[in-house]
Amino acid sequence: MLQRGQPQSVGMSAQRLERLDRVIQTAIERGEAPGAVALVGRRGRVVYYKAFGDRARVPDSEPMSLDTIFDMASLTKVMATATAVMILVEEGRLALTDRVARYLPEFARHGKEDLRLRQLLTHYSGLRPDVDLDYPWEGYDTALELAYEERLQAPPGERFIYSDINYFVLSEVVRVTGGKRIDAFSRERIFQPLGMADTEFNPPAEKLARVAPSEPREGEMLRGRVHDPTSFRMGGVAGHAGLFSTAWDTAIFAQFILNRGTYKGARVLAPLSVFQMTRNQAPAGALEWRGYGFDMDSRFSTNRGDLFPVGTVGHTGFTGTSFWIDPGSQTYVILLTSRLHPDGRGNVVGLRK
Repeated sequence: MLQRGQPQSVGMSAQRLERLDRVIQTAIERGEAPGAVALVGRRGRVVYYKAFGDRARVPDSEPMSLDTIFDMASLTKVMATATAVMILVEEGRLALTDRVARYLPEFARHGKEDLRLRQLLTHYSGLRPDVDLDYPWEGYDTALELAYEERLQAPPGERFIYSDINYFVLSEVVRVTGGKRIDAFSRERIFQPLGMADTEFNPPAEKLARVAPSEPREGEMLRGRVHDPTSFRMGGVAGHAGLFSTAWDTAIFAQFILNRGTYKGARVLAPLSVFQMTRNQAPAGALEWRGYGFDMDSRFSTNRGDLFPVGTVGHTGFTGTSFWIDPGSQTYVILLTSRLHPDGRGNVVGLRK
């Protein structure tokens, strides 16, 4: 169970951790984000946990709080979808070397019949980054039909192309094989067992006051509705984006990974599944390293910084969320912001690093 602790109790320096205060405050003053919640944990102890700046600035100013709920964006891919896929692998309902078309026959169109589940998980599928958003389509089933009609930009396994299509297709595989949509499946099989009480898709009305808004869409500030345009059109429930969570819940997930699949007596994954998720699964010789769900060493892993070694894992989200985990030192760093609020101009790439 996560507990607050003094840095020195886990071999860390309180003075060095306090340097983060100035770094984050400076980023806020520069307009990189309106506020942030930062958390550092090591060896089962949370040794740094602070809120900075504002949760909201428009229409009214609201101070950031530790329990603020953030649009996690692409952290959905690892916290929900990849974890759900590994649960189903353990249960023998699917295998990562299986063809996607085995579960979704319509996906085989236009030369995609040999594409494998593991290639979706690692972004070596050859699919482009997203489906067409140039015309006003709407609906979960419509998104899937667009994915089925996609043509490969590269042969499977040849080139790293970070693609949201990969993960909302994977969430449909979860639905078909697991019997429930990704929101219900992840709630029942991941978040509730781990005690992640504030982690869910489409947060309910009673929690909206704690949600950090992002930016306006169609004249209305998004608050509790997913920012990602594709997930938004799909109703907020998709395998690539749509999850909302807090820094503390994200720390529970990080500790669950460090515990090799268990937390507070609840085992969600076997140790071997966590091992496979957190090791390089990219094709031999590939320069961009990905685990199953996790980023390791790619053009998107700048939040690893200059000191965490290759072989550590994490992910970023477009809205300004990120976390990084170092199994070797049993350390994780979580930074949650809503950098798009209020006008879409924030940028926390440097702050993450």
